[in-house]
Amino acid sequence: MPTELCPAKLNRFLAVLGRRADGFHELELVTTVLEGVPDLTDRLEAEPAAGLSLAITGPMGGGLEAGEGNLVLRAWRLLEAAAGRPLPAALRLEKHIPHGAGLGGGSSDAAAALRLGNGLFKLGLEEGALLEMAARLGSDVPLFLLGGTVLGLGRGERVFPLRPVPLEPMLLVHAGLHVSTPSVYRALQDIGYPFPEALASQPPGAAPPWRNDLTGAALWVCPPLAEVRDALRDTGGEPLLCGSGSCWVARFGTDGARDQAAERLASRPGWRLWRL
Repeated sequence: MPTELCPAKLNRFLAVLGRRADGFHELELVTTVLEGVPDLTDRLEAEPAAGLSLAITGPMGGGLEAGEGNLVLRAWRLLEAAAGRPLPAALRLEKHIPHGAGLGGGSSDAAAALRLGNGLFKLGLEEGALLEMAARLGSDVPLFLLGGTVLGLGRGERVFPLRPVPLEPMLLVHAGLHVSTPSVYRALQDIGYPFPEALASQPPGAAPPWRNDLTGAALWVCPPLAEVRDALRDTGGEPLLCGSGSCWVARFGTDGARDQAAERLASRPGWRLWRL
């Protein structure tokens, strides 16, 4: 059965450069798609059927709606509009990426749907057309079509591939919290915007600055996030909020230091850990 893998993403640099006239925010991001982490990768399968349907399973599938508002079905409808005909299929989405965690799970699923439908029905849509559809679905969707390490501009939807930048030893933590992305951007107006400093030119292959300008707003919206940040600091890690939250990632000097941190935090009730 045709299958697409839907990996998570990690924002390693996120600058908020100001609010635009259309109400969105001008961003600059450096994002790495976390390919090759099986227990942090969704799976989307499709096969021709009499009509279009979506079933959601997997350890992170609870509570997710499979209706027309789901990004997978929205992506599929865009493919149907481009093809000028229905594309009836039975879609099955196995969720492993936690929802509302800042890891781009829904966006990754949507990008996979575009690739999967384009191939399954031999639509022949080129990358440019798929990227345009992806940008209509959400700011994070286009980066998953490129993969690797990506520079995002505008709302994040204008994407440019970068040279691969290896990840340091990292520990990703999800403490079961959920943070609404719109609420975090609204909170920027309450706490004040960070100083708008864009990414300086980087040498080829250099790691970007470890920075997320949404951190203060996310902590304002969800104060319990601070407990996760502080726990990672106590293990010797350097924590960074993932997107608008609620996951944190911490980088370490060695694999051993990261592994020791994972062992210390493994007993926290309700916390899930991934070693990168």
